Amino acid sequence: MNELTSALAAALPDGRLLTDPDVVDSYARDRTFVPPGRPLGVVLARSRDDVVATMRWASEHRVPVVPRGAGTGLAGGATAVDGCVVLSLARMTAIRELSPQDEIAVVEPGVITADLDRAAREHGLMYAPDPSSYEISTIGGNLATNAGGLRCVKYGVTRDSALGLEVVLADGRVLNTGRRTMKGVTGYDLTGLFVGSEGTLGVITAATLRLRRAPRETATIAAEFTSLRDAAAAVSAIVAAGCQPSLLELMDRTTLQAIDDWKNIGLEPSTRAMLIAQAEGSADEMAALCGAASFVATSSTPEEAAELIGIRRLAYQAKERLGQCLVEDVCVPRSALPDMITTIEEVAARHGVMIATVAHAGDGNLHPVFVFDRGLAEPPEEVWAAADEVFRAALDLGGTLTGEHGVGLLKKRWLDLETGPVAAQLQRGIKQVFDPLNILNPGKAI
Repeated sequence: MNELTSALAAALPDGRLLTDPDVVDSYARDRTFVPPGRPLGVVLARSRDDVVATMRWASEHRVPVVPRGAGTGLAGGATAVDGCVVLSLARMTAIRELSPQDEIAVVEPGVITADLDRAAREHGLMYAPDPSSYEISTIGGNLATNAGGLRCVKYGVTRDSALGLEVVLADGRVLNTGRRTMKGVTGYDLTGLFVGSEGTLGVITAATLRLRRAPRETATIAAEFTSLRDAAAAVSAIVAAGCQPSLLELMDRTTLQAIDDWKNIGLEPSTRAMLIAQAEGSADEMAALCGAASFVATSSTPEEAAELIGIRRLAYQAKERLGQCLVEDVCVPRSALPDMITTIEEVAARHGVMIATVAHAGDGNLHPVFVFDRGLAEPPEEVWAAADEVFRAALDLGGTLTGEHGVGLLKKRWLDLETGPVAAQLQRGIKQVFDPLNILNPGKAI
């Protein structure tokens, strides 16, 4: 340890600070290919007091701090910068309270998303946000990126379930935002401001989250299409008909082929896309609206439904087996989904790039994944050129650069296309108010 890290170690309980280079390196990156900087060390926080001590030390010595959950981010948001301390919240795993009467939970940031959902279901409730990484991602990371998930078409994204937060600010002060009630408009919405801020304004150490009644009965369908555009048109028809699905997911041929090569799901040669949909009650109307489908199957048991949804959750792991991945998450108005799907296919063909696309189709959120060779330091030029076309097309259709993964480092090159100079100036001003020394996750998000 040097003099700086020795002072940090003295401010923390024994064992909280790691400085072994090999161990520190394992905390320096997220799930992207982005090369990390070299941290001074890693703090394994177990309590709010550990976070407070770390931030006071960092503020005093002007050392950057990169907050980190489980490291499952896909935008480079938790990637270490040179000379920083990585602040891991993964060991803050307490569900401090779960109130069936008020339908809320108070949890620490290291709680695994699926673990909170399972705890809620013991009381007939559920935690609605469920990103595909829900078995490994943490609540803190979900809050930092305003994560969505498969059920977001009906229940919204993480911000829609966040009622209040406990946040440690850059100088070590503790701020409590929001409330325990379903309604409240006192002052500015600081809770909403922190959700999606990617660790650049403060470190979330606890959250009061809204729970929902778990549905008593659901029905799930899987529809196969010989055209990706036909599948996207079926999504538009389902939404326009007011079916209110609780899940509406789309996968293209490239994704399905990757899953089939790995898990042998019996993919038909003519299948170009699959739509998986779930409704609370009957799914008959949704099945009828998939008139262009070559095959439609309806689950008859909860186990069959879980198997169908499980295919969707395999998508990203299957693509990772093909090579390195540049994962994007553009979002367009739902009526523009067929046009966006068609554009992605055209871009892939024009640039000779493999793009495997899945979509939270019910809310227009697409995940085109650009697959390139392993061992490359970053994507080749044709991948960046294809990504540039996809982003610009999404914006031209009235969409956004990111629906749920955040900006991190990967999307900063396109940020000005969406925000504009006025918004950029205001966001820099907000950052200055909360983090005047620019030590919280510097260089990310804005």
